[in-house]
Amino acid sequence: MSDPSQFPKARAVRQARDLLDARRPEVERLQRRLFLRQSLSVGALAMLGGCDLGSLSTDNGVDALLHSMSKFNDRVQALLFNPNRLAPTYDASRITKPFPFNAYYGIEDVPDIDPDTWRLDVSGLVSDRTPWSVRRLRRLPQERQITRLICVEGWSAIGQWSGVPLHVFLRAIGADLTARYVGFRCADKYYTSLDMATALHRQTIMTLDYGGEALSGAYGAPMRIRVPTKLGFKNPKYVTALFVTNTYPGGYWEDQGYNWFSGS
Repeated sequence: MSDPSQFPKARAVRQARDLLDARRPEVERLQRRLFLRQSLSVGALAMLGGCDLGSLSTDNGVDALLHSMSKFNDRVQALLFNPNRLAPTYDASRITKPFPFNAYYGIEDVPDIDPDTWRLDVSGLVSDRTPWSVRRLRRLPQERQITRLICVEGWSAIGQWSGVPLHVFLRAIGADLTARYVGFRCADKYYTSLDMATALHRQTIMTLDYGGEALSGAYGAPMRIRVPTKLGFKNPKYVTALFVTNTYPGGYWEDQGYNWFSGS
């Protein structure tokens, strides 16, 4: 009887197992960075048709593989995203008090922005590029939601957010709603982007108020984007610019390896 270990599939599995054992520290580091824990199983590697396992023996090889898998994950999440499905909402008694501050810097370093002089710059595939003030935004229809923000670090919190539905704003500026992305730039040098389907989701809002009062500096004043169908890092604060584009805009964390779609 033939030795099963000599079969091509068995050899590939054995090579994949040996490779994972040899490179496990690097793989685990990159997996954490790309939020792909457990995605590099032996079976997954063995089923990568045409994959040169030898090319994975370096950090660059593993990094390239994880990047490809992340992009594949983005495509799958986009296909599964239902624009009509709502994130859960909650009673006011469930609101987290106090709602936590979170950023890649300390609360003492939040931008100090005067809401009276703040303007939102608009660019890209839109017909009206006139900057917007807070007062002008408040003249648009407003909606309130009590939703859960889920942080990729493992915690979550429920808050009450109010503001302009982003789909209302995009239509007000004559945005090309067939474009692929809506991007955001922020006063704290943060930036991120959304797929158009998520931007048009009825729960995605340009938040101006928290808990019935104007946003405080800790929560992203004077305007932040609240996206309850995404993880927390897709909810930019201190937004100063919005643009519509067909060119992939990336994001602060996404460009460092975080999954771009990042549905919650």
